[in-house]
Amino acid sequence: MSEQILQAIPLGGLGEFGMNMMALRFGDDIIVIDSGLMFPEAELLGVDVVVPDITYLLENRENVRAIILTHGHEDHIGGLPFVLNDLNVPVYGTPFTLALAERRLEEHGLLDRVDLREVHPKQTIEVGPFKIEFIHVTHSIIAAVMLAITTPLGVILHTGDFKVDPTPTDNELFDLHTVAEYGKRGVLALFSDSTNVDRRGFTPSERAVRRRFEEVFQSAENRIFVSCFTSSVHRLQLAVDLAAEHGRKVALIGRSMNSVAEIAHRMGYLTIPDGVLLRPQDITSTPRNKLMALISGSQGEPMSALSRAAVDNHRQATIDSGDTVVLSSRIIPGNEKSIYRMINHLFKRGADVVYEDQSGAPIHVSGHASQEELLLILNLVKPKYFVPMHGEFRQQFRHAQLAGHLKQSGLKDIFILEDGDILQFDAAGARKNGRVRAGRRCIDSGSGDEVAEELVVRDRRHISEEGIVLPVLAINKLTGVVETPPEIISRGFVSEDDDEGGLLARARDIVRKTLEGSSEEEKSDYGVIKEKIRADLKRYFKKETSKRPMVLPVILEI
Repeated sequence: MSEQILQAIPLGGLGEFGMNMMALRFGDDIIVIDSGLMFPEAELLGVDVVVPDITYLLENRENVRAIILTHGHEDHIGGLPFVLNDLNVPVYGTPFTLALAERRLEEHGLLDRVDLREVHPKQTIEVGPFKIEFIHVTHSIIAAVMLAITTPLGVILHTGDFKVDPTPTDNELFDLHTVAEYGKRGVLALFSDSTNVDRRGFTPSERAVRRRFEEVFQSAENRIFVSCFTSSVHRLQLAVDLAAEHGRKVALIGRSMNSVAEIAHRMGYLTIPDGVLLRPQDITSTPRNKLMALISGSQGEPMSALSRAAVDNHRQATIDSGDTVVLSSRIIPGNEKSIYRMINHLFKRGADVVYEDQSGAPIHVSGHASQEELLLILNLVKPKYFVPMHGEFRQQFRHAQLAGHLKQSGLKDIFILEDGDILQFDAAGARKNGRVRAGRRCIDSGSGDEVAEELVVRDRRHISEEGIVLPVLAINKLTGVVETPPEIISRGFVSEDDDEGGLLARARDIVRKTLEGSSEEEKSDYGVIKEKIRADLKRYFKKETSKRPMVLPVILEI
């Protein structure tokens, strides 16, 4: 690659939500923008997270110079441990972004081995032939940046995730002036967030949620539980401020909530007045009308703090009739079933649940730009080439349509790319020029972050080596009562005829005890009860036989 050739190669984040990653190559130098993950669809059994296939980067490991992070959301930093384990290069990001990344790297035992380098908005760094300026943008997380990457062939603008918030709660405005300056000087290509392109107008400011929050705090007579994305520090601050104004103590419930709040407080982004913070163990002794709890689990994850509290299975969080639960986050596509199931349980407990689908003042606002904001950036930048990113194909297509008017004023072409496409810039212009290997790596954290790329092969191997166990329960759908004693069906592990030691009989007792220790609500929430049975049996079989059969609980509704 001795001639002047610039290549942009998306490795994740196109045609999908999450797993954002793009490689930018000039000559023998490669930088990587973001390293995200996505959470698996329901059919990916045994998979905890999904990250991009980085075969291309590993094949060119001697040329990869750095990873540049735009902000700290999991779909942009969550894949870092799985990349840095194989590819240890410097990582650049704002201090808060790196603090969130450190938390993930520490969980994987990598923190002492990685090179994290802090950068700040308006700062410029040089990595090989790339000169990278960090431009402050407004988003649902603090310290988010756009990247202006100057290359020998021109400037690449990569927006990351953004919205144009004219009244951000921290008064740190989107740096539109710098964006406009690059537009005046000329931009080779704009890579822009497409997530909210279906929405007309402007995305409401973060301040828009304050009215609804105030209504909740004024009307709530008992405990208030607020659940949002833990990285939404502005939302956490609003809840804390209103709690203090209304004479309520604040409790933090859930591992991720405690972790992010501690980081934000330590770095000065989250202020908690003296005497307001409550220890979790003191929640039950605090008067119900004097408590506000920030609790993780807004997406209905089966074992999250809020999901467990919804079925009365949390040590510290007890939600009773008359309490108020605020879900201040959007419903991520694919999570609808688990979220509404959790909301149903909360209503059954007699709680008043406030969530996004209701009319009136918003309880949540998006962190992504709507059509008018996307047009604003397009008109300020006036790129020579445009690439819509971050979204499914329909969002990319709509964003391309939105940019079509610029063809009258200098826009030469629009490219709708897929993961693995090579977009090449050279003296002749820009064009798609082949593909590299791209795809997904499925990670099973329960097996030491083992890559489970071929799920069918892995499952077959697992069953052939360890066997399969199916606990079968018949549960009355209306009452939650287990109608018959649990049955244990085993193949390739221990058969009923060979079970001289009574292993399967004791396994039935384990299931029975799990059911006896579960509430009626837990029994009616099949996601929770299956997970509890699976965990208890796997632990029992591992202890008794040192084997790990595949355990797939089956619930028959009667």
